Amino acid sequence: MKKILILMMATMLTLSMNAQKTIPLLPPQKTGGMSLMDAFANRKTNRDFSQKELTPKQLSNLLWAANGVNREDGRRTAPTARNAQQIEIYVLNKEGAYLYLPKEHALQLIAAGDHRTSGASQERFQECPLMLIFVANYNKMDGFNAEAKAMYECTDAGNVSQNVYLYCASEGLATCALGSIHREKLQELLKFNGKAILGQSVGVAK
Repeated sequence: MKKILILMMATMLTLSMNAQKTIPLLPPQKTGGMSLMDAFANRKTNRDFSQKELTPKQLSNLLWAANGVNREDGRRTAPTARNAQQIEIYVLNKEGAYLYLPKEHALQLIAAGDHRTSGASQERFQECPLMLIFVANYNKMDGFNAEAKAMYECTDAGNVSQNVYLYCASEGLATCALGSIHREKLQELLKFNGKAILGQSVGVAK
């Protein structure tokens, strides 16, 4: 009987730990904000960020704007070739490395701990409070030949990056797209079948 109770407690603990690996985000704010033309006028690269964390509301809105679901049929805020939806966003902060789940609008913990140094190769960005990594998931690109895959993994990641730029412009946040990232380290850490295309730092502007 004692062994059964211990086994049940261990099972409940495991289930509890697994449940905590998926973190729901606040509902995104889909109305209001800066006008589109004003956002274009304010869009820029800004490498000067503070160590202040984004608020939960800002993080939620940022990820939804980047590549969230904006229609009932599951389509996204960023276009992809053949609606493959192959671009996935990984989030690195001091707490862990997470995968953004657009359908659930939640974060799934991939690796606990601070892995920001596995993202940007430039030291100045390794202390940014938030680093986004845009990954082309090859499991969703089976119908693409090598040439199409090479083209669309880059153009579609660029679409997501621009969404981030426009949101940051509207919110007054600092952001910078990064081609210099540790692609092999990221693949080893995050264990995806694909390629890390871009990184993008996001922080509160100084």
